[in-house]
Amino acid sequence: MSAAIELEGVSARYGGAPCLCDITLRLEEGGLAALLGPNGAGKSTLLRVITGRHPPASGAVRLFGGDVARLNAAERAALVALAPQELTVPLPFTVEEVVAVGRTARRPRWGAPDPASRRAMEEAMRAMDVWDLRERPFEELSGGERQRAVIAMALAQEPRLLLLDEPTSHLDLSHRLEIFERIERMNAERGLTVLLTSHDINLAAEYCRRLFLLHRGRLVAEGAPGETLREPLLREVYRCDLRVRREDDGALNVRPIRRR
Repeated sequence: MSAAIELEGVSARYGGAPCLCDITLRLEEGGLAALLGPNGAGKSTLLRVITGRHPPASGAVRLFGGDVARLNAAERAALVALAPQELTVPLPFTVEEVVAVGRTARRPRWGAPDPASRRAMEEAMRAMDVWDLRERPFEELSGGERQRAVIAMALAQEPRLLLLDEPTSHLDLSHRLEIFERIERMNAERGLTVLLTSHDINLAAEYCRRLFLLHRGRLVAEGAPGETLREPLLREVYRCDLRVRREDDGALNVRPIRRR
């Protein structure tokens, strides 16, 4: 199977300081994977490197076989979309107007969205269950509704690769589960390649077929959840005692141990 993402020896700097070091990884087209690691591990920076928004200091980044550095903005937009962790909307935009931002690279600069854009926007809003909220002001939405609208904005771009930066941050358990279920459904039904960052190790292990574990800007483990989530390594990465247990239903459960 061909690769959606290929990184070879990628290093990057942020504010003059090194933040990624010699990252080599591959995600197959149609894959569903998660980037794990503590705060400051380099997860968000790695997503920006993949999109081409943060040029690496060294190494190669390829999307679907093409060098991301040689793609123009329109070509990148046709391949990859990034749903940010938080979206600030300075004007009183409705949900539909926010989702329309995802069509910017695929429609004329001026004028109303064309029929193709309207179809893509509707499909994206229905997929994320915000169609009935399309006329609501974005800033009035709940946390879960807002996150679904942000993902709908990225989906309206009609990318082949969807990157999600902490899609379940600040959400309660029910809304976290709902977001992961919708991501899994899009991956299965559309063949959309998905790479997300997450601090929710257990949900990532439940829904993602492949995990990449970052520690201080380095990729220290990758593979299926059962191969990646090893107690000694996780203790070193997260700097706390913990237990990894296989539940009766087969799910992995990573539980931190209370400090005494």
